Amino acid sequence: MKLHQLKYIHEVARQGLSISAAAEALHTSQPGVSKQIQMLEDELKLQIFQRNGKRLTGITEPGKHIVKLAATVMLEMQNIKRVGDEFSKIETGTLTIATTHTQARYKLPAALKVFIDKYPHVKLNIHQGNPSQVTAQVASGEADIGIATEAINLDPRLICLPCYEWNRAVVVPKNHRLIQAEPITLAKIASYPLITYDSAFTGSTTVSKVFHDAGVLPNIALTAIDAEVIKTYVGLGMGVGLIASMAYDEERDKDLVSIDCSHLFPSSTTYLGIRKESFLRGYTYGFIELLSPKFDRKAVDRELKG
Repeated sequence: MKLHQLKYIHEVARQGLSISAAAEALHTSQPGVSKQIQMLEDELKLQIFQRNGKRLTGITEPGKHIVKLAATVMLEMQNIKRVGDEFSKIETGTLTIATTHTQARYKLPAALKVFIDKYPHVKLNIHQGNPSQVTAQVASGEADIGIATEAINLDPRLICLPCYEWNRAVVVPKNHRLIQAEPITLAKIASYPLITYDSAFTGSTTVSKVFHDAGVLPNIALTAIDAEVIKTYVGLGMGVGLIASMAYDEERDKDLVSIDCSHLFPSSTTYLGIRKESFLRGYTYGFIELLSPKFDRKAVDRELKG
């Protein structure tokens, strides 16, 4: 059994059983990948993948265990490399952050600006997705850190640090009748077409539950993953918008009015997720502290050990 054979089956599984895609990702030949997988299967005296001719169609029951173990080996190899880098090239490397659009657009810029100034030789990668996609990327090792609300805190493969709480606001055009209708209520919001986040994004499940528990049916006119899109359609008069409060800027959104509705919804918590048993570079600790100052290196290590 060779390390590169485990690497090949891990990548084939990751690429949805496509040998050609795995070969391209690993910068090697398709026949070479197929041959090494076959050699490993012969050595283990079992099939890892189900086949229809030359095409892979599934993973066998023992193969599932092997693929899972291969993924663990790949993650540990990544940790070993990070240990070497940490003690030989302290301020160089790559930090990959998976996050939602709202966090990337409104919360991360300030922290990232300071981070870039402090660690100029660290390459930053930002991957955007919904909370479930963010969680999966961190758990698989594709991302070092995940920043999202709700779903990420439910994955047992991750340690999640509560970074900050936030709530919501209704945005309307100037002179809209809701401005004069304070205190705002769920019924008043529901009396207008509502433009808000897609159900896979930013606390939408919390919002749906609040409306449901109150017996109020909102009139959803449009959903989007991006607060800027929501505000654009509010400005066109297509409805009232329900967004994260942090997404409203008085100067940039001067044609709209923000109405606080934090009394209607529970606060949502944004979490920073890191994979359990991962080795963190010094600059990773630095970024975490920039985003949430209460989590210095000692505090993060306590969470990892706890």
